[in-house]
Amino acid sequence: MTPTPVYESYWRFAAERLAIFHRKLVDADGPWTDDPVLRRFRFTNTFRAADRVSQYLIREVQYAPERSDAPEDLFFRTMLFKLFNRIETWEALEAAIGPIEWRWDILEQIEPVLDRLMQQGQRVYSAAYIMPSPRLGEVRKHANHLQLLARMMEDRVADRLRQMHDLASAYDLLLRYPGLGPFLAFQYTIDLNYSALLDFPESGFVVAGPGALDGISKCFSDSRRYRPEQIIFAMVDRQDREFTRLGLEFPGLYGRPLQPIDCQNLFCEISKYARVAHPDVPGIAGRLRIKQSYKPSTRRPVQPMFPPKWQLTVGADENAASARIAQPLLL
Repeated sequence: MTPTPVYESYWRFAAERLAIFHRKLVDADGPWTDDPVLRRFRFTNTFRAADRVSQYLIREVQYAPERSDAPEDLFFRTMLFKLFNRIETWEALEAAIGPIEWRWDILEQIEPVLDRLMQQGQRVYSAAYIMPSPRLGEVRKHANHLQLLARMMEDRVADRLRQMHDLASAYDLLLRYPGLGPFLAFQYTIDLNYSALLDFPESGFVVAGPGALDGISKCFSDSRRYRPEQIIFAMVDRQDREFTRLGLEFPGLYGRPLQPIDCQNLFCEISKYARVAHPDVPGIAGRLRIKQSYKPSTRRPVQPMFPPKWQLTVGADENAASARIAQPLLL
């Protein structure tokens, strides 16, 4: 295919956003980059599992020592958290009803709490995803999502997922449910695969979302020649060569290379980044500005946590990593 200037920015963005992740762990105050676009606007981490919301999901929802690791509890907690995808909503629910585990009456306790939050003018959904409401007979969107979750629990989806053979078959199961289109079904499959409920490699399956499609169209002037998933897999295969060609330090996620889900996510982020850095490359979506400005988190930084089954040694090489990338890279 024919790469545009955005293609090179894709790899530079990946390296610099990972560098920011490491710098934040050794310097809580910043600044963490000289790149004006990265300093002004909000972008997710290079590795999806290192992002703030994914980190909370892994640490607090899935692997907290006091939590049950029964399949139905893991599935219920993960799906409830991800349907709203907002840390503040989860914490408000637990503050009101106590530790969340699956039981048949819990949805009746959750709904009035969500009602009250909305009456108080608080958001219950994250702005990260567009969350369509499944048509399940309720007036309010969150009530329909609770009905969707109840249907999944009645169908014993947790047990059925454990009978699947790979990410693709798990994805196909979730895709059957109303309100979960291809993008959301894939994202939820990845989230469930972080937990001990599933243990499939991420390397064999990917679904390109709308943002990724726009990013792909900006990176290649003739991207329609191939399926988006083929292009994502090609990026996974080429990562070492491209970082070397561009002279970029890229230690990976404590040695873990980019997976298809990460390259898919990077296409979403470069789609946004290019609106400012490459305004002359319109893409297929035609969006011209980035909506979310960067705001430092008020939460204290903690050592990152990743699924234990990945067997990553976190923190041991943090000083070395920060030394290697001490000089910010201007994109």
